[in-house]
Amino acid sequence: MKKKTFAAIALTSCIAFGATFTGCSLISTNNRLDMEQVIATVDISKSEKFDTGELKDYKSVVSSSEIIKRELISYFLNVGYSYVQNGSSYEETFNMLLNALIDNSVLVQYSTVELYKKATDENKAKFNNAKDEAEKYEALLDEDEINLATYKLYSSVNSAIDNFEKSVIEEEDGFKGTGTRSTPVNVNTEQDDYYPAKTENNEKVLDYGIYTGYGKYILDNSGTYKDDALDGTTMATRVKAYNSFLNNLRRNNLVDGKTEAENLTDILALEYIKIEYVSQLESRIINKYYDMYEDEQEEKLLLNNDYINSVYEELLSAQTENYGKSTSAFESAMSSMSSTSFILYSPDTSDSDWTEFDENLNFAQFGFIYNILLPFNSRQSVQLNTLKSIQTDDSDDDYYYTQRNNLLRDIKTEDQRSAWFNGETDYSFEAEGNDFYKGNDTQQSYRNYLFFEDNLNNSGDDGRYKKLQAYEGKYSYNGKVFKNEDESYTLVPNKLNIDQMLAEFESYVNYVVGDGSVKFANNYTPSKENKDYYKTDTFKKSGNGEDNDDIDYSKFIYAEGKVDFGEFDNRNIMLPDSPQYKAMSAVNELQFAYTTDTSVLSNYIGYSLSAYDTSYIKEFEYAAKKAVAGGVGTFAVCAGDYGWHLIYVTNVFKAEGGAVYVPDWKNIEVEGTFENLFFEWIKGNDLSDVSTTIRTKILNDYNKDTTVTKYQSRYQDLLDLGK
Repeated sequence: MKKKTFAAIALTSCIAFGATFTGCSLISTNNRLDMEQVIATVDISKSEKFDTGELKDYKSVVSSSEIIKRELISYFLNVGYSYVQNGSSYEETFNMLLNALIDNSVLVQYSTVELYKKATDENKAKFNNAKDEAEKYEALLDEDEINLATYKLYSSVNSAIDNFEKSVIEEEDGFKGTGTRSTPVNVNTEQDDYYPAKTENNEKVLDYGIYTGYGKYILDNSGTYKDDALDGTTMATRVKAYNSFLNNLRRNNLVDGKTEAENLTDILALEYIKIEYVSQLESRIINKYYDMYEDEQEEKLLLNNDYINSVYEELLSAQTENYGKSTSAFESAMSSMSSTSFILYSPDTSDSDWTEFDENLNFAQFGFIYNILLPFNSRQSVQLNTLKSIQTDDSDDDYYYTQRNNLLRDIKTEDQRSAWFNGETDYSFEAEGNDFYKGNDTQQSYRNYLFFEDNLNNSGDDGRYKKLQAYEGKYSYNGKVFKNEDESYTLVPNKLNIDQMLAEFESYVNYVVGDGSVKFANNYTPSKENKDYYKTDTFKKSGNGEDNDDIDYSKFIYAEGKVDFGEFDNRNIMLPDSPQYKAMSAVNELQFAYTTDTSVLSNYIGYSLSAYDTSYIKEFEYAAKKAVAGGVGTFAVCAGDYGWHLIYVTNVFKAEGGAVYVPDWKNIEVEGTFENLFFEWIKGNDLSDVSTTIRTKILNDYNKDTTVTKYQSRYQDLLDLGK
């Protein structure tokens, strides 16, 4: 099982080189000496705890830390300014940030002592002979940790310059994407411990450099950054961007344009960057100290299934008590279910009033669904509103629904992912080979664009990026794509009616799960229009008496069926290799491609559906509940006032209630199983508790008047801002 990096609770780098650097100075100070004033010192060796006992021998390991005014200002620009925008005063914000920097220094110093204790004699000698802070920290870290710290710094710098260069390139080529569409979870998200490496002289070294356009910092010397460089970058655009970056640092007095003037083009020579490197090393020091506890805790947990089971039983008991009394509490839990928020018990639904819709069906169940909405166009919506306006009583229902059916028949949908081409970020790439879905035979020659190349081709435990969640990634853009000279795209999407949409649904799910897995009910086939659906004379229930006027919602179901992947095991709903996960991933990808109901995108496993009355329109509610009654993998298409709804069931809770899972703790190390996710959740919580306790104890012991000195007069001008 891949170990998860536990992020240091301490503040890490004071500056992330972010977008908050604006074109004008936020701070009025312009004196270099003023910016270099020490505004606080931290030295935990002055604590009485270093006077006796084991720590007495390590007093010399601690070096007094100085927090200078520039650090506080840069931290404000990166983080604190948002607090002011949200109502906090400058005084409150600067005091809070300074206290955070002090806490960080305390934690770094204590972690350094603990790591020094466990260091080899060789590393202790390197530490003792170090000429500066950076060398001291490097002596306590291994090469991977040093490379990771360097990569975090370099990639932050490149990202900041990228932000400026985007504007330069867009200004020169005339194209600037603006559209947005939700993307799957983990898009372009790197693994926590990733850094690009290569082997030189049998050693693993960082293969990544900063690109400024000056001197040695050119694109050809930037290692793997070259693969991430902006389209259209040139030496000229990069130099302009780097100059803008420097100007913002200058305006906020984070570099000195006078004394450092000769070195401004050598970015690694800037004192500002050197301080940032030390901050990144400090982050690694704290992380390494906490990692000791993570290793110990993980080992204990893996050897103690009884403890894991006791946590499971305790949570199950609490949910049984809570959800057994209150279905509203259960529904609230459903809305927040995730890989770290589990539902272990579901209530009995035998009292749900399913007969309100169809007395021949069993009672409704709780479940989760996807919804691919194919909407009316603007002209059709106007016609529909006109029909509604003349619908005066129940006698007009048949006319209204018949006319709505005629409008539904003319709905044409198209691939909605144009923003992934021409939006703020171009996620598209031209795929090669045959390992992706290209549509029918007439489309094979031109459907060759996919999305998220980095995640699809370079993810997993050994890759750079995290895996996309419930997203197969092999469904090509449904249309023709032409790339323009200005790097924008001209898109000609294929138009689909409901039958063609269902043909795509059938073909792609079969492609991902296995041919023949999609089974349509009632002899429906996507290649033939369901003509009987449009022949409906009445939408009322048959019978005598008062029920004559009740609507028969079953008549709004156009097609239905089920994806056959064998017996469903809800413990494996997120297991990547399971057929149910593959089916869910395929349908989820079709959601991203076609639905205009964007609120369902990037939800864990879709919308939660109650067994009782919902706020959904009745046609949708009936079809969704009927699909849920069919179990996981069931799908249905129904009509509604918004258009066509293609509903897919991702999960269903037991109708009779009770425990949702029967855990087998032998699966703890099988990624994606319930047991694995539950264990990771326990581990994360326990580690968080341990680290929080450790952090609190360290700060209580060492953040005191004897170890910390503040010089408020030196930063009083910052506290007075806004007054």
